[in-house]
Order: sequence, then C-alpha cells, then structure tokens
Amino acid sequence: MAYEEFAGRAGPLSEPAIEAIDVRKRYKDKTALDGFCLRVRTGTVCALLGPNGAGKTTAVRILTTLLRPDAGQVHVAGCDVRADPRAARHRIGLVGQNASVDEILTGRQNLIMFGKLCHLPTPAARRRADELLEQFDLTEAADRSVAGYSGGMRRRLDLAAGLILSPQVLFLDEPTTGLDPRARMDVWSTIKSIVGTGTTALLTTQYLEEADQLADQIALIDAGRVVAEGTPGELKAQVGPDRVETVVRKPTLDEVFLHLTGQPTTTQQIQEQAE
Repeated sequence: MAYEEFAGRAGPLSEPAIEAIDVRKRYKDKTALDGFCLRVRTGTVCALLGPNGAGKTTAVRILTTLLRPDAGQVHVAGCDVRADPRAARHRIGLVGQNASVDEILTGRQNLIMFGKLCHLPTPAARRRADELLEQFDLTEAADRSVAGYSGGMRRRLDLAAGLILSPQVLFLDEPTTGLDPRARMDVWSTIKSIVGTGTTALLTTQYLEEADQLADQIALIDAGRVVAEGTPGELKAQVGPDRVETVVRKPTLDEVFLHLTGQPTTTQQIQEQAE
C-alpha cells in the first residue's frame, strides 16, 4: 500500500502511538508480512484480529522490537523501532499469552523481581510493587504464593508486571485466553482502567466479543496485511443490518384450499380456463 493511500485512510498525520508502514517480513519461503500498515491513536485500544497464520504474532514481535523487519517503517511511542530499539523498549510493555510470573514467589516478590529486572533500585521496585498491587486489587493476596492464585488473579498480576515502568504503549497477546467468563470481565475492566490513564493498548484476540467490548479500532489482518479497519460499529455496518424483517402476507381462501387438498378451487379453475 502506498504511503499516501495509507495516510489518507488513517486520518490526520498527528503523531500516533503506533505506526507501521509497508512492513514486510519473510521466513525462508514463507511471507509473514506483506505490506502491513497500521496506525493507532494515542490513548486508544486497537484490536488485531485474524486467522492463525495471518501474521498477527509476527507483527507484534516487530512492533515490540523482538524481531527485525525486512523492510518498512515502524514507530512506537515516538521511537524508530528499527533505528533505536533500546529507546523503544523503555517506553513499551508486553504481556504475552502465557503468564510470565513465578508460581513459587508471592505476588509482591514477583513484582519486585520485575522491577529489578527493569533496573529499578530496590526501594523504588518495592514502592512500584505496592502501587501496582493496590491498582490491580491484589493487596490482600500480595504475600501469598502465586501457585494459589486463580486464573484471573494471575492474569492481573501479569498485567501489573507489564506496567512496572509505566509504559506509554502496552501490547497484550490474547490477554484472556483460557479464563472463565467472570475472570475475562475482570481483565477487561483492568484493561479499560489502564487505558483510562492515557496508556495506548494493542491487543491480539480471537474473541470477537472482546474486540467489540474493548477496542476503539479493529484491524483485520490476513495474508500479512490489513484487509479491513475501522471502529467496531463501522465494521459491523459493512456486513449489513443486524436484524431481518419478515412480513407474512395473509393467504386467500383459494390458496388455503390448494395447500390443504392439492386441488384448485372452482374459482381457480375458471380463471385458468379463461386465460
């Protein structure tokens, strides 16, 4: 896709939180991304949807500096991901599909550990852990082993770990996979709260309901490129109305007689002969 066409579709060119233009990536004989374009406004949620093998994982890995593209432009949180990946990493958070917390440690110990891994001094890591435990409603369980946490609590702790450095952009890879309906709703509420503070979120999901509930913008990816994009309402409007109206016409007595007996009435016979 030409830059001019992409920019026109995306709207005014104020600096976005995420911008990918004509990104390409090949693995030997397989093309993973083939002109991938995406533009996400600051302070919004973008859901990336697509079938398995469409390129979602490759796109997220490139946006989060874990993989280098073969071609294209990528900017995240104001950083050129290809030219300065180190600077980009200090401005983003990543929560993978599988929980990264240590089950042997307590919730508090996990967050302190993540703080130290992010090069925070120990006092600062402890303060940040306390803030996040309170923010994610985990204070009462803070000193319990994570092995005893429910699935929803583990996911909230994982989200908290991704926010240790207060990232400008948070990437979420299928954040509610495997959770029961109540835990999913808790995580949705948490994500909405995070975005409410000004953080931009990009999530991959296979749940259409999840995208509808959380996303300001949905991008459908297939064969390595975005094939449709818009708000949930805009995309639903493209496939027609969400209801079908059926009008039942009152039958005539002749039609009732024909349906019940399989024979036309005398009136019908006369009309047929006249014709």
